[in-house]
Amino acid sequence: MVAQSRAMGETENDRNAAPTVFPEPVIQTTQEEAPSYQTAWLLLYSLIIALSIFLLMIVIVKLISVWNTRKNFKKWQFNLLSHPPVVVGFFHPYCNAGGGGERVLWQSIRALQSRYNFIRCIVYTGDRANKESIFSKVKNRFGIDLARGAIEFVYLKRRGCVEAEKWPRFTLLGQSIGSFFLGLEGFLNFVPDVYIDTMGYAFTLPLFRWIGRCKTASYVHYPVISQDMLQVVQNRENTFNNARWISRSRFLTKCKLYYYRLFAKFYGFVGRRSNVVMVNSTWTHRHISKLWGCGRLFIVYPPCDTSTFQQLPIARSGKHFTIISIGQFRPEKKHEVQLEVLKEFLSYVRPEIRKNVKLVLVGGCRNSEDDARVTILKNLAKSLHIDKNVRFELNIPFQDLQNELKNAKVALHTMENEHFGIVLPECMAAGCVMVAHNSGGPKDDIVVDWQGNKVGYLADDKENMASCLVEVLNSSDMDRRTMAEAARASVDAKFSVSVFEASFLRATEDLFG
Repeated sequence: MVAQSRAMGETENDRNAAPTVFPEPVIQTTQEEAPSYQTAWLLLYSLIIALSIFLLMIVIVKLISVWNTRKNFKKWQFNLLSHPPVVVGFFHPYCNAGGGGERVLWQSIRALQSRYNFIRCIVYTGDRANKESIFSKVKNRFGIDLARGAIEFVYLKRRGCVEAEKWPRFTLLGQSIGSFFLGLEGFLNFVPDVYIDTMGYAFTLPLFRWIGRCKTASYVHYPVISQDMLQVVQNRENTFNNARWISRSRFLTKCKLYYYRLFAKFYGFVGRRSNVVMVNSTWTHRHISKLWGCGRLFIVYPPCDTSTFQQLPIARSGKHFTIISIGQFRPEKKHEVQLEVLKEFLSYVRPEIRKNVKLVLVGGCRNSEDDARVTILKNLAKSLHIDKNVRFELNIPFQDLQNELKNAKVALHTMENEHFGIVLPECMAAGCVMVAHNSGGPKDDIVVDWQGNKVGYLADDKENMASCLVEVLNSSDMDRRTMAEAARASVDAKFSVSVFEASFLRATEDLFG
């Protein structure tokens, strides 16, 4: 069954995805008040020193005698075969989070257990939950049955070093170096035969491949750095990951560009230490192939629980026109754009119909910052005079999510360059007509015509999105149902659990040959 956290709006690139840029505070300054050249050079020197420390740590670890860690295998309570099994280590510090990334982890383990009888698995995790509690959550949230005796855990104590909150400056570099030390902790506890990073911590790969002599693989949900991020800085755009005091200064912009480009080189270097690379979408494939330059690169779409949502009735009757949005209340999800789209849409609707229109924002709030964003959105709805047409559903259970989807005619998704967007296939499987931004995974993989039939709408801006909503409103029940049925068939054929398992096993078969 789909994770309850997904019911709260978690997507594949939530806290379980690869390390992301922590929003830098926006400081209202004038050009004269911006940091000095000396500060900028200090920034560059700090980067060089940090990279030097990272390289020094590799040399130090190289000198550590850790080969006897393979003897630690005796302490794992596996049911050994007549010959030693192949031990596969999965690096997933948030294995108990219950999001889309965790479904990838557990479905991967399930696929290996189904095919190979000599596989035993180790999961490197920072969660403190006990073994049975983790397995129980996997069963309840994902409906995945595992051979529990063939799985053990290495509990990591230093997971905090990869938290974005720990690195308010140099977030990319800080999290990457932190992931190396977290990987080192796991490495010193146990060295597997095959090492698979399923969270995007590429800086752990050299450690296990060079020193541990492991075969390595990666499943990349989202590139740590991308050409889009470089373009934002180069264009001097003020966004959540490019503070105003940097975007207003040509010199600081150049410094940040050098920092990003140098980091991208290191990111590509460590990424190429992976024998097999799997990515979750065409968009991610495009960026990783350019950054890593690796040969064996497979698109393995994440497993979507399409079968559960297909049980919902596809017919949508009644005079109410409900639009649903599912996603955590994070800045990049652009919920404020959804409110502006609704405002634009209502301007085209007759008053007698307008009262039956409702936008339902379903999402999870991770912390006080997310709670504050919800408050801002509620105030924005009031200022736009659409608050009577908006309803917020926070942290709701899965059953309530199903009820919301059952009543919705349209699903709205406004994030730009969404790498995949696991909620899109799920909404389409539930029978909603999808309206999404014309970029990333929705454009390349999901909202794509199926067997000559249209499966949804793509739009570049709020005006076009509003026009798409008008078109759905004015379409007949038969036309809407035809589109919904085509969408349901397409996501089942491309993103189901069985498709994921077959793709994952095909990509990794050389690791066990």
